[in-house]
Amino acid sequence: MENKTKAFGRLLTIMDELREQCPWDKKQTMETLRYLTIEELYELSDAILDKDMPEIKKELGDLLLHIVFYARIASETNDFDIKDVIDGVCEKLIFRHPHIYGDVKVAGEKEVKENWEKLKLKEGNKSVFEGVPNSLPAMVKAFRIQEKARGVGFDWDNKSQVWKKVLEEIEELKVEVEKGDGDRIESEFGDVLFALINYARFIDVNPVDALERTNKRFIKRFQIMESKLKEERKDLSDMNLEEMEKYWQLAKNEYLNS
Repeated sequence: MENKTKAFGRLLTIMDELREQCPWDKKQTMETLRYLTIEELYELSDAILDKDMPEIKKELGDLLLHIVFYARIASETNDFDIKDVIDGVCEKLIFRHPHIYGDVKVAGEKEVKENWEKLKLKEGNKSVFEGVPNSLPAMVKAFRIQEKARGVGFDWDNKSQVWKKVLEEIEELKVEVEKGDGDRIESEFGDVLFALINYARFIDVNPVDALERTNKRFIKRFQIMESKLKEERKDLSDMNLEEMEKYWQLAKNEYLNS
């Protein structure tokens, strides 16, 4: 613990020095750091999906720097400092874990999550969804909305019910596609996605991670295909779909065997 405390103190000292002496660091505001923080979060996400532990360590360090930076900026206007940030999260964690720091008994993870959402409402949140940021990507937001609804008991009983709902939404989408009403098609398509994300929860799949891994696979396979075509001095734009499919299958096989 002493070494960890010393390391954190070193970071705080460096942050103070940079804020006072570096022209770039002196100029930064919370607003100018915001988009950089978002970028760091996505870089961490990529590293986690790639299971790249050295890169995860690096990106965690970058995020920690940003947290310290925001706190330092806030301390200059006497709004709060890093101690207030740490004390605040410690108090919140103690309050929301009465099964650890109190006399509440829980049977497992499900009850912990249910208690968490109920305690958040006691803290003054007007809605279960109050903690869901408006700017979250739509798929992430849908997943979090469903998790929060589950936290207060508003959820399906089993995965078969959810799958039935998925099939029901797909049929409704088909009907609207045949009618050709653009607004209704969009609405039903959204319902299909929402239902599939719901089903993902019931089969223990993170839909965001699943889609991103599919994106990465597609890009890698396509790049293998492009490489093969380049070796044979062929151009994608000169090929028909049947010819492309042949090289796509070769790329898939090479990817699976790599």
